[in-house]
Amino acid sequence: MQRLQLEDVVKIYADKTAVNQISLQVEEGEIYGLLGANGAGKTTTMRMVLGLIYPDDGTILYNGKPYNKELRHIMGYLPEERGLYPKVKVSEQISYLAQLRGMSAKDADKSLKYWLERFEVPDYYDKKIEELSKGNQQKMGFIAAVVHDPQILILDEAFSGLDPVNVELLKSTVKELRDKGTSILFSTHRMEHVEELCRNITILHRSNTVVKGNLKDIKSKYPREEVVLGTSGEVQGLDSLPGVTAVERTEDGYSIRISHIDAAQNILNTAMSQSVIHRFEVKEPTLNQIFIKAVGESNE
Repeated sequence: MQRLQLEDVVKIYADKTAVNQISLQVEEGEIYGLLGANGAGKTTTMRMVLGLIYPDDGTILYNGKPYNKELRHIMGYLPEERGLYPKVKVSEQISYLAQLRGMSAKDADKSLKYWLERFEVPDYYDKKIEELSKGNQQKMGFIAAVVHDPQILILDEAFSGLDPVNVELLKSTVKELRDKGTSILFSTHRMEHVEELCRNITILHRSNTVVKGNLKDIKSKYPREEVVLGTSGEVQGLDSLPGVTAVERTEDGYSIRISHIDAAQNILNTAMSQSVIHRFEVKEPTLNQIFIKAVGESNE
């Protein structure tokens, strides 16, 4: 089921088009990646989805229906700029925010305590936000976004400011929410997180969609330009092979840039004739490489 659907959505401010005909669909139990540099239109898109601003053209549907005020009960939002009040206790403000989303005070308190236990910080219940580290403030913001068990969750740079341990904790939590059926629109500058979490993506650049679709399908359309070669000894002549554009020595072998896929077989044959091979991989392009190419090409 399509929990969230955008069709040809446009937002214009005076003479500037902030979002130009974006279309995407987020299924039930899906994490959808929305990517782009600063100013690309991501935050504007999220604000339209949340009903904070209205599109000038196009449609946004939630479970097949247009926006209405009752939707605030099924939506959660973690903004990039954190919005919790620093001098108010965690329990008071998160419970209040949950009640604004339609929960009873009793259910809100029960859910908050569950999430504090889930993140192994039950003692933060009576602490003020300003008493917490930046990373733990981030976790409280995440709890505020999910405390009412939303069907649709908007995450804008959810992992920023977190150490690696807490990044893994939040990633596992996001996956759990997905597996329970939550639909998540996920925006980040960390491409490796998108590759791990998202099946479908949209890349925006200067308000326009430059890449869209299934991540595996997108990767298959871009050339493989790197060979990773692991050898027990030195291999001579790699840089003179046809199609090889650069050779870099690594701790256990070589990283080799190629201009076309046919060069890979010659690399393997040359290496096998001179050394024992313990790794050979023609690497698919990373999302980071695709992003740079897509945004760069759209500038030309």
